[in-house]
Amino acid sequence: MTNSPNLPPLSPALVRAALTTVKYPGFSRDIVSFGLVKNITVSPAGEVTIQLVVESKNSDIPRYIYESVMGTIKELPGVSKLDVDIEHHAPQPRKNPAAGDDPADWKSSVPGVKHVIAVASGKGGVGKSTVSANLAVALSRLGYRTGLLDLDIYGPSMSLMFGTKERPGCSDKEQFLPVEVAGIKLLSMGLLVEEEAPVAVRGPLATRYVQQFLRDVDWGGLDFLILDLPPGTGDIQLTIVQTVDLAGAIIVTTPQEVALIDARKAVGLFSRVNTPILGIIENMSYFVCPSDGLVYPIFGEGGGEREAQKLGVPLLGKIPLDIDTRAAGDAGKPIALEDPGKSRVAAAFNGIASTLASVLGE
Repeated sequence: MTNSPNLPPLSPALVRAALTTVKYPGFSRDIVSFGLVKNITVSPAGEVTIQLVVESKNSDIPRYIYESVMGTIKELPGVSKLDVDIEHHAPQPRKNPAAGDDPADWKSSVPGVKHVIAVASGKGGVGKSTVSANLAVALSRLGYRTGLLDLDIYGPSMSLMFGTKERPGCSDKEQFLPVEVAGIKLLSMGLLVEEEAPVAVRGPLATRYVQQFLRDVDWGGLDFLILDLPPGTGDIQLTIVQTVDLAGAIIVTTPQEVALIDARKAVGLFSRVNTPILGIIENMSYFVCPSDGLVYPIFGEGGGEREAQKLGVPLLGKIPLDIDTRAAGDAGKPIALEDPGKSRVAAAFNGIASTLASVLGE
């Protein structure tokens, strides 16, 4: 293919610009922003060589990227030959760009866990913990080994939502042993303090608790570990994104603009540290009146979908505002334990869990 006089000449910069249209599988971000493109050469004869480095446990990822790159670049005017070289290896601990040379400052995986997923929200009251609990249960019911870590140090709620007051154990290596309930492994500050006792600690100590929960827990081997973060973008969130090698983050919001404004802040935090956004979950999406079956968009309509499109991330699902969901949480039996064929909400969480597992190559 020859260059048209009205088009810019073929160059490494032009090839790189074209590669920004190639998305990493399952994410809205492209392979250039992820740092996969290591070198591009273009000869005077139009021979293009692209060198990529892919870190993934999923062997299908390099193949998908190869096919996408080939399909995109070979269509560029002036390309006479194309060679795409992909170096593929398992993920390694990633260093935080803002950190020093101390290995303790490097991002690392959580021992024994394949995928660590942060569930976040920009503000409180949008049902983030309800989503975290039910997502964990839904993943477990699909057959995945799942854990749930409640990192809302000041307002832990998972002990109530799972109806347990059992104290975590201690291994012979002096690590926490999470409790097992509803098919998942659970650890929460609510299991370590009395129910009425406030966790009155300053930020640095709260951060230290979080670091201990991440380092000193024997999860015994998990496919997924769900991190239920506190609302906002404070010390705990910063600790997570700077020290943990996350598979990605899920943002929970309601359809109303006041929640979406804060959801954008949460997205901004993760984007700044190159943490993939796995998608948005719109909670309290609508209310179905039990007496007549009419649907009422109490908190507005379509906000989560519009925001997902604006940010270029998936809308993983819409969760209705539901009396049974609230009652199940208060009773310590998350609604996702119900039969998806009989519960609209359980079916929604089951769908979200299936989508998430597929995105992460499970």
